[in-house]
Amino acid sequence: MALLTDPVIALFVCLGLGHLLGRVRIGPVVLGGVCGTLFVALAIGQLGVSISADLRNTAFALFIYALGFSAGPQFFANIRGGWRYGIFSIIEVVCVLALVAGATVIFGFDAGTSAGLFAGAATESAVVGTASEALGHLALPEAEILQLQANTATAYSLTYLFGLVAIVVFTTQIAPMILRINLREEAAAFAVQLGAVEEEKDHPEALTVFVGRAFAAGPAAGMTVGDFERSRNRTVFVERVKRGEEVFSPPGDVLIMHDDVLILHGRRNAVVAAASAVGQEQLVPAGISVPLARREVIVNRSEINGMHVRDLRDAAPADMARGLFVESIRRMGQTIPAFPKTVLQRGDILTLYGPEAAVERAVKELGAPVAASEATDFVVLGLGVLTGLLIGRFSAEIAGMELTLGTGGGALIAGLAFGWLNMRRPRHGNLPTAAAGFMKDFGLAVFIAAIGLGAGPDAVTLVMEYGLILPVLGVLVSAVPAFVSLLVGWKLMKIEPPILLGIIAGQHCSTPTISALVGQAGNSTPVIGYTVTYAISNVILPLLGPVVVGLSRALGS
Repeated sequence: MALLTDPVIALFVCLGLGHLLGRVRIGPVVLGGVCGTLFVALAIGQLGVSISADLRNTAFALFIYALGFSAGPQFFANIRGGWRYGIFSIIEVVCVLALVAGATVIFGFDAGTSAGLFAGAATESAVVGTASEALGHLALPEAEILQLQANTATAYSLTYLFGLVAIVVFTTQIAPMILRINLREEAAAFAVQLGAVEEEKDHPEALTVFVGRAFAAGPAAGMTVGDFERSRNRTVFVERVKRGEEVFSPPGDVLIMHDDVLILHGRRNAVVAAASAVGQEQLVPAGISVPLARREVIVNRSEINGMHVRDLRDAAPADMARGLFVESIRRMGQTIPAFPKTVLQRGDILTLYGPEAAVERAVKELGAPVAASEATDFVVLGLGVLTGLLIGRFSAEIAGMELTLGTGGGALIAGLAFGWLNMRRPRHGNLPTAAAGFMKDFGLAVFIAAIGLGAGPDAVTLVMEYGLILPVLGVLVSAVPAFVSLLVGWKLMKIEPPILLGIIAGQHCSTPTISALVGQAGNSTPVIGYTVTYAISNVILPLLGPVVVGLSRALGS
């Protein structure tokens, strides 16, 4: 036990055991590494070990900057594209603030406990940091500030788990019952509306998504190559034609002859479906090799924002679009379905697949290639975090309350700006997805461990004082905004159920919820709604940490 009093050893014990504990599954809910780390830190904190405030603040700055950097492109795209779905993030904020304010008045919570309830029930860990920083600026004795910060961590730990369980159960079980739907059937039907082939399902990893197969011309004889491809909604293309002993790449105006053999290329489902429009399948002629390529491109052209995937092909010159496919779309780190009617946003990362020359031309037309380098641009990273720290020093007095963005709010805003700039100029400020993910995960885990270790000795006091009140409030504050959003989206806005449930998961910034929801739905259509509200809530909720502190102190007085 003596080893655990060493801060460095205690920190990595918290990280390791916490993430091991975080793998525990309760029904459809996984506890998560952040919550597990906090539980372990609260336990080890009983020994009186603590971590330097400088390390804690550095870790939080890295986490919140990376969070903003990742969210920047989609956040600004949603502002420009309208807040139709963003209204649900507003519902989340208003409901949670109102419920926390009511609980503060009824139960007499201090500012730290109120902030912890807000963070835990809304399942937004970043609020712990911004609220703790706001508490540190209060004109109070240091011992009292430390007590309030400890209460924030303890209240967060008591409400996060119950809030998470509540939102997962609500979106995957209760909401479908209220809507009287079978979520899996609704998600499959909605995928077809977006242009998916009816029998299309998520491909097993062992199967190749794109295939090339040879068929006799059959019923396609007499059509031009272009007409045949249009008759299949351009879901397949004629890669090669074998005519006698000659094999050639056909332009769109070539007439298909009765004795031709067509080598078709496209998604497996589309090629299988196209078999009914041609003759018998043939062996692929030997020696046929088409240089195919796969490239990632960041969409940064404003005119593409709001377009459907299928519109990309219509907008491009025919010779450029032939044979090109959007293999996948990544948004906010989540993969969304690349169906013909999927709506694109600036900042989306598209994976293009097709003939190498056509792919290279399309990358230049759509935006900028994703940087091949996995190296982080530390010059821009340092400048970005420094900018955030300087922004965080500004403060304003409103209604007698001194409000400041602090390190968290400043770093978040700087991250948003630098993330947007990186989308426009990907060659500068490179922060690879894996590096940003590590910064977020490690930074938040270290920060939460530091908070938990410092709160350990005082955690028991808060638990004894409020007992089961905080867990019950965690369920209530999590479920009420979700229920209100469900009614608004269902009755007033008539949003498709898979999208609506994804929206609700996103307004809670809950990655475990969207994972459970996708598993329940059987496809990734809920992610389309999730990314919109996730991007907005991930910015708004952390900025409300100081607001909750100021509000709870005003109500308490």
